[in-house]
Amino acid sequence: MSPLVKPSPVIEPLFAKSANLGDQTYEHLRELILSRQIPGGTAVPEGRLAERLQVSRTPMREALVRLVGEGLLERTNERAYRVRAVSTREFFECMQLRELLECHAVEKAVPLLSEKDIAALRRDLYALPQTDDDDMAHWQYDNRFHTFFAKAANQETLARAITQMRVVARLFRISSELHRKAEIDEEHLAILDAVGHRDVRGATAAMSG
Repeated sequence: MSPLVKPSPVIEPLFAKSANLGDQTYEHLRELILSRQIPGGTAVPEGRLAERLQVSRTPMREALVRLVGEGLLERTNERAYRVRAVSTREFFECMQLRELLECHAVEKAVPLLSEKDIAALRRDLYALPQTDDDDMAHWQYDNRFHTFFAKAANQETLARAITQMRVVARLFRISSELHRKAEIDEEHLAILDAVGHRDVRGATAAMSG
């Protein structure tokens, strides 16, 4: 992949000037990667990207280091990074681990969930766009859905582990043709139906899909 050299209409400068510019830069770059605007394997040169986003090297370096720690980027040399490419093997190993973690999260959460929480998840699922050109909205809901149960069970360490596994899965999917929004939506409904009936076994079975 060629580095980010030419101006791109999808990478707009950050004009906000605040003490949280590092956070803003991090959030902006993270969204660009997860929304497929910077594909897997693409070079991310620190200096040129800082110039493109109109931020100084300090917040840019801070953002890049955080993204390396999160597993979205990998360092290629002292001043250059690239979006991490995930292999098919790593993806499927990640999915197996996620299944264990997420089933455990549901099992812990089911007795604690309120009807209001379940209704909100169902409402937001039905509100998702049905067009194929809004993959990001589905991923954001999917991410919220699968971390929700661990957080609802007050299992913060579990929630962080699930989030990390989901980053790996997203990196694989943004560089592949493997997309199954309709099937995922059906799985979410099956999980919510079981959770609504306080059926732990049914919820974990639906989660393992």
